[in-house]
Amino acid sequence: HAAKVDNPANRGQRPRMISTLAQVALGGAIGASLRFLAITATARAFTGSFPIGTLTVNVAGSFAMGALFVLLSARTHLHPLLLTGILGGFTTFSAFSLDAVSLWETGQASQAALYVAASVILSLAALLLGAAIARSFT
Repeated sequence: HAAKVDNPANRGQRPRMISTLAQVALGGAIGASLRFLAITATARAFTGSFPIGTLTVNVAGSFAMGALFVLLSARTHLHPLLLTGILGGFTTFSAFSLDAVSLWETGQASQAALYVAASVILSLAALLLGAAIARSFT
C-alpha cells in the first residue's frame, strides 16, 4: 500500500468538486421544479394528447442554453449551476422520448412523427436563435 503523496497540483480539487456538485444538485432541483410547473401549466392551458408541455420546455430550454452558453463563456464558474443544473433539470429529453413512444404505442404514429420532428427542429432553431441574440449583446 503506497503512501499518499501530497501533490500541490491536486490541492483544492476536492473542495472545488464538492462545490461544483452542489451547484449541479441545486440547479437540477430548481430546473426539475420549473419543468414540473411549466408542463403542468401548459397541460391546463392546452388539452389533448399531444405533449405540448414537454415540447415547450425543450424548445425554451434549448433557447436558454444557446443564449447562456454564449453569455457565460467567460464565466465558467456558473456553468455547473445554470447549464448542467438548471437547464439540465429543466429540459426533458427522457420525458420527450417517453411521450413519443406513448403516442406511437397508442396508434398515433403521425402525432409521434410530428412531435419528434417538431421537438428536434424547433429545439435546434431555438438554441441557434438564443446564441445569435446573445452574441448581438457581446
